This record gives sequence, C-alpha cells and structure tokens, in this order.
Amino acid sequence: MFGLFIGHDRRSVLIKVGSLIALIALVDWWIVGEIPLGFLYLAPLAMAGSVLEPWQIGVVAAFCTFLAELFSDLKWSPRTGVSRDVLFFAAFLGAGFFVREVNKNRKVVLEHLEEIRRQSEARREAEEQLRILIESSPAAIFTADAGGAVLMANEAAHRMLAVPADELPGKEIHRYFPSLRNVSGPDGSQRFFRTVMQARGQRENNETFLADISFSTYRTNAGVRLAAMVLDASEDLRTHEVAGLHQLLAGSRIAIGAVSHEIRNICGAIGAVHQNLQRSGTVAGNKDFEALGNLIVALERIANVNLRQTTNQTSEVDLSALLEELRIVIDPTLDDDEIAATWSIEPGLPLVWADRSILMQVFLNLTTNSIRTLSQSPAKLLSVATATEGDLVSVEFVDSGGGVLHPEHLFRPFQDGAQATGLGLYLSRAFVRSFGGDIRYQPSPGGSSFTVSLSAVHSTGQEAACPTSAS
Repeated sequence: MFGLFIGHDRRSVLIKVGSLIALIALVDWWIVGEIPLGFLYLAPLAMAGSVLEPWQIGVVAAFCTFLAELFSDLKWSPRTGVSRDVLFFAAFLGAGFFVREVNKNRKVVLEHLEEIRRQSEARREAEEQLRILIESSPAAIFTADAGGAVLMANEAAHRMLAVPADELPGKEIHRYFPSLRNVSGPDGSQRFFRTVMQARGQRENNETFLADISFSTYRTNAGVRLAAMVLDASEDLRTHEVAGLHQLLAGSRIAIGAVSHEIRNICGAIGAVHQNLQRSGTVAGNKDFEALGNLIVALERIANVNLRQTTNQTSEVDLSALLEELRIVIDPTLDDDEIAATWSIEPGLPLVWADRSILMQVFLNLTTNSIRTLSQSPAKLLSVATATEGDLVSVEFVDSGGGVLHPEHLFRPFQDGAQATGLGLYLSRAFVRSFGGDIRYQPSPGGSSFTVSLSAVHSTGQEAACPTSAS
C-alpha cells in the first residue's frame, strides 16, 4: 500500500514531491467552488516522509498548510481558520512521520532479512564443510544417544566395523565398543566426560582390534549424547611389538656374545692348567681329569657359537629429527632434576646409517646415565652437540657430573659396581658398531664426554651401501 510513497532515490523523490505540490496548488486555484482540496497534500507529504528528516517534514507540512489555506474557498477567521490550519498541519505532519517510520522499519526488516540470509548461507556452508570433513576423515566418527544407539556414523566407521554403508545408524554402539557401555546413560544427573582411552573393539564379523577412542558426552533437548572419534591402533601395536621383539633379540645376541666371550676366557685359563697337569703326568689315567678335559672342550664349543651382532633394520635416519624427539622425551626429567641443558644442533645435518629405534635407545641410555650422575652433583649441566667431519657425523654428550673413576672399565660387560648387569654401555656400543658407528669416552673438565660417531649417507652419485660392522 505504501510502496508508492517509499522512494529509493532522494533527488527523484523530492522532484516528484515538488511537482505534485505545485500540481495540487494549481488545481486548487483553478477549481472554484465549495470543494476543499487541501487533503490532497497528504500524498506529497507521504512521499516526502520517506526521504526527509523530521524537521524538514515539518517545513513541508507548514508550506502545504499555507497553500491549502491560500487557495481554499472557505473564509478564514481566527475562530475557524486557526483550527482548520492546525488540523491541516497535524494531518500533513502525521502522514509524513508515519511514512518515515514505516520506511525506517522497512529498512530494518530488510537488513535483518539480509543478515538472516547471510547467516543461513554461512551455516549451510559450514555444515557442508563439516559433512565433507567428517565423511573424508580416515578416523571413525559417530554419535550415539543415551541408550547407545548410533545416530550418525561416517564412512570410515562403517569400514572399521565392517558394517555395510548406511546401516550403522540405529545399531547399539556397545556391541562394537563394550568399554563405552558405562559412559552415557539415561540418568540426567550423570557426569559428563571429555577424555581419551584405549580399549578393545569388535567388528561386525567378530574380529577384535585395538582402538584409540577420543570421546565426549554432552546434553541436548533430546537427552545425553555421545560423540566419539576412533582410530584402529592394531597396526601400531603390531609395529611396536615387532620392534620390541627385534630389539630384544638383538640385545640377547649381544648379551650372549658377551657371556660367550667371558666363558672363552675362563675356558682358556682352565685349558692352560689342564694341559700343564697333563704334561706333568701326575694325573695320567685319572677318569675325573679326562672328564674335566671333555668338559672344557664342550664349553669352548658352546662359547664359540657365532652370533651375528649386526642389525638388519639399518636405514637412513634424520639425526636432527631424532635429537628433537630425544629432547621432547628427556626435557621433563631435566626440569624435575633442575638440570640445565644446551642443545647445539648443526643445521643441515646429513642423513646417517642407523636403526632409528635402537639409536634412540642408545641416546636415552647415555643421557639417562648423565642425568643419574647430575642428580647428585652440585653442578648440573648437560650439553648435546653435533659435528660433521668427512663421512662421519658425531653427537657429543657432555655432563658436569664429575667424570668416571675407572674409564678403562667402560664398555665391559658384567663389570663390578655397575648397576644391574653392567651391560648398558656395552650393548650401546655394540648396537652402534652393528651399523658401522662407534662410541668413545673422553674425560672433560669436571665431567664426562661420550661421542657417538655415525656414518653419513652419501647424497652425490650412486648411493653408497650401508656400512657393516666388523665382528
């Protein structure tokens, strides 16, 4: 209804208002009679109300009142004329103000509708991106109600649980993850969770697997809900166990080699005594003496079993990244013992030949020994530095723990006074030598220095073969 009075361009509206006022005034002047035409000025005032300020509307209303009275055929008197002019002015002013407010509210509504449209489009776009993210995620994502019924599950969840596409919603999630049975329930007073756990999962075909579950519970108008993201950790478990078995076997071979070495030394000494007694002839024909000789031969045969001390897991290792991981692992212990550590890692270190997991264990053994010593030392400083020299890359561990009292006994198995079996440094050097490196000890002022030397990977020309240790 008010569409004709609501303009868009201020200049064009004012031109129309002026033209319409002039036309009404002309018609009112030209028509002679007892017909008052002043009410027609309501139309231009309504149009002016859409573009003018309140005081401007008042000026136009006063002008239209003047014109209505000027061309009116009714006689003016103070008693009737003033009342008529006041009514004219009030009507004109009210029409202008009314249309101005209508136009103002219209603009507010249009802006509000535009904001709703923008928010709706943004929400729809966000929902689309979230849907794509969930569906393309390699992790299984699902939501369930308080009773455990699946409400939503992505494609990865169907693959993980071996359920045909779109058939998981409605099924009970506790069937696949029994550990979630007590997480959500119909009890409205139940506490809410936001945590991570590792638990056993079961597929539709009853195959079990290890699952890392990140889940949270939340409340909606329909009740408690459970949202979870699940990763299949079976492969990580297999990799970890295989790596642990590999290290166990490698360490066992080296430990047995150390025992065999000691047995050979003992057998050599006993064999020398046995030969001396045999040459003297004092125990000739003694059955126990002959049995002792046979025992010595059997022990030597056992001790001479050739056990390979090399590793078949040698590959190219990024030493810089490995040292960063070492720093992450030992930093909490250093902070607990108030040990200051400095790390001087050369930029652009070449790759080295090593077994990555074993090399990490070697570094941990060296730093653990230093931390154990520094925890009882007044000066607590640990320094880790790298250097490149030719085809060798070295990592030096220097501490201020006071040094080693008997450095000649280092790297020997079963040494007196050592913790546990005394195989730590012996195994570490044997491991490093198994992929062509070495560990050296040097005394430093007020402390100890262990240097691990590793063979660099040749990056120019044909790649060199992995170095092997000399048994």
